Amino acid sequence: MSRTAVLSAAKEASGFLRVLSCLLLLLCAGIPGLRAESLTSVERGALPALPAGAAMERLQTIEDRPVALGTSGAWVLSADGRQWQALSWSNGPTPRVLDAGGDGRQLFVLVSTGSEAARIEQWRLNGNTITRQPLPALPEALRWARFAILGDALYVAGAGEGAPRLWRTVLNASAAWTDGPAWPEAVADGAELLAQTNALYLIGSGTTSQSVWRWTADHGWEAKPPVPGMRLPGTARALGQAHLLMLVRDNRGTHLMTYHTITSAWATLPIEVGPGVRQATAWRNGLVWTADDGKGGQALESAQLASGKHLLKWMDWLVIIVYLASMIGIGMYFYLKEKRNSTSDFFVGGRSIPFWAAGVSLYATNTSSISFIAIPAKAFETNWQYMTNNLIAVLGLMFVAVWIVPLLRRLDLMSVFSYLETRFHPAIRMLASALCIAMQVGARMSVILFLPALAIATITGISVVWSVILMGVFTIIYTAMGGMKAVIWTDFVQVFVKMGGAMFAIGFIIWHLQGGASEFFTTAMAEQKMHTLDFSFDLTKATVWGFVFLVIFDVVLTFPKDQVLMQRTLSTKSDKEAGRSIWAFAAIMIPGGFIFYGIGTALFVYYKNNPERLNPLLPIDATFPLFIAAELPPGVTGLIIAGIFAAAMATLSSIMNSVATLISVDFYEKLSKKADQKKSVLFAEVTTVMVGLVGIGLALLLSRYDIHSLFDISIELAGLLGGGFAGAYTLGMFTRRANSPGVAIGIGSSIVLTFLAWSMDLVHPYFYLAISILLCIVIGYLASLLFPAPRRSLKGLTIYRDAE
Repeated sequence: MSRTAVLSAAKEASGFLRVLSCLLLLLCAGIPGLRAESLTSVERGALPALPAGAAMERLQTIEDRPVALGTSGAWVLSADGRQWQALSWSNGPTPRVLDAGGDGRQLFVLVSTGSEAARIEQWRLNGNTITRQPLPALPEALRWARFAILGDALYVAGAGEGAPRLWRTVLNASAAWTDGPAWPEAVADGAELLAQTNALYLIGSGTTSQSVWRWTADHGWEAKPPVPGMRLPGTARALGQAHLLMLVRDNRGTHLMTYHTITSAWATLPIEVGPGVRQATAWRNGLVWTADDGKGGQALESAQLASGKHLLKWMDWLVIIVYLASMIGIGMYFYLKEKRNSTSDFFVGGRSIPFWAAGVSLYATNTSSISFIAIPAKAFETNWQYMTNNLIAVLGLMFVAVWIVPLLRRLDLMSVFSYLETRFHPAIRMLASALCIAMQVGARMSVILFLPALAIATITGISVVWSVILMGVFTIIYTAMGGMKAVIWTDFVQVFVKMGGAMFAIGFIIWHLQGGASEFFTTAMAEQKMHTLDFSFDLTKATVWGFVFLVIFDVVLTFPKDQVLMQRTLSTKSDKEAGRSIWAFAAIMIPGGFIFYGIGTALFVYYKNNPERLNPLLPIDATFPLFIAAELPPGVTGLIIAGIFAAAMATLSSIMNSVATLISVDFYEKLSKKADQKKSVLFAEVTTVMVGLVGIGLALLLSRYDIHSLFDISIELAGLLGGGFAGAYTLGMFTRRANSPGVAIGIGSSIVLTFLAWSMDLVHPYFYLAISILLCIVIGYLASLLFPAPRRSLKGLTIYRDAE
């Protein structure tokens, strides 16, 4: 690309940015204040009466179906909710139930067995029959019991002859009971035990004040804000990913209230409940309870929470359409202007990209929709500990800029895996390339497409399918048309779109807080939401040492493993320019990290002060999109949603182009006997389309699963799929002794052993990638000692200048 063409592309990009800036200023002129009414609507309903003569003593839920238990039988509500059906027992007569509880899906029951001590059973529905499975005997007999399911463990709280106790057992493993965390205070029969957001919650009993305690493995029991009234016994349940729902009575009446487990804030839902509530249980997205019918009997009522949709206004659609059209326009510009008769033009932009554009593109690619949505959600839920990775990675990038990138840039590669063929063997190149393709498409592309689609769909009403297709198809079009030049220059625009939207969101929240910036920092510091550095030596946490370990292996030693990032440095004019692109990338990384983690903290402060503006049915990952859709004015909402699209599409286009490069260069050109430059470019264009379609399909597959944190999932998948081949670069560039058989053994062994560590849940997911790389290096080097040393010249292939 000539200097004139570069300036022309940059000028067009800056013109687009000026249009967006002017539009933003016009929209900000009349920003309204934030609202305080509840975002969640509640639908009240009546259930059919029990069959004549049915005497109900307890109301519980199995497999999300209400079950009425009586002394003479049991009845279950039909799947359509229109009638009660009689149940039978798989073994023995109707049991005497002392206590029962569960999570709405699974039900655990404390059953009296006559002369023997009471035992705990797990009940399941099998058609119209309840099957009873006894659990291991408890260490002591109980008079009452409370049940909570946390992960794969069942916690049982209860009291026998002595003080209340808490035991734990692993479900589906017939494991013996072990002591759980000791009670924080004296607890009576009316207490509740719940599990939510990786923690246990104990809600005390009492008529004037009911305490709330939270237990986590890291901090033990901690006191939280008490119930603002008297919780009705048996009415508490976990809802969504971060809420508790219960009926609370105060001097105004009986209300449906939520407790947000992240901000520890209480909110009242817009519904009043009559005074005669007797029993309640979880059902669907709310509660079902019995109440006096005024005739001496019991009526069954329910309250179901419903999510509202915040449909985009015409101004929002205008901004989104302008953004998408601009991306297509940039792709079309390069398609019409460039004669892409060579793979160099399509894959590495004719090696004419200026370092500053490559550096911005590196940052755009590295900050995907995971950064725009999942990182704010992570900071909202926890703190800034993951920000440590950005701080340490900058130091690693300095080493990469000086030593690694110039070495590879001098080789004039298009696929970074060509280095592995030159250093070791063609089979090593193809194996590593195949693993990289699987990681990029399976571990990154699918998550990056699905994450914004899920968040936007749950808020705006745009379906997940259409959101995925919209982002995927537009990205496919401009990537296939424009090649690497279109990818880099659209990245350049997208950085300003998403960063501008992110900074506006932070400023908007702080501006509308009652105490402004002072309120923001006071609340954030009091709740330790900006805590960043954890120097503990706990392998189950994201600590400083874990990030140092990861950066050493993932950045310092194996940066070349990432074709998506390396392809930008390979597109620059020289090895010196390639090094400068890394410096530009590093310069943006830290301020960018503060912005995205700052969004999460700002959201925490806002929703702690306005808990009624949360939607209990939405996943934690949808917190930022909820704020965008529900709180921001029209037009600005569209701009920030365009920023979400930009965050996803910048990385998607990079992955599509890079995977197409790998498939074309590492497989098609190696295996096809009739390949030439024009055919390779055509093959790459078709491959770009196919890769995009596969990514769309995998994203739609992800939509079928309920995932707590897509940020954690992306980390785990990258560690399991991406570490095996990465260690091969360290063995090649930093050692003279490594050889092909040894490296192949190292790659295979590291993958197997990392999957084994993952299956046993030995360490924090952030460690998997570094462990896999370390295993590949150690095993690969030791295995290399069993085979003859390389005889080919290693000049220019290692960091040692005298290597021959």
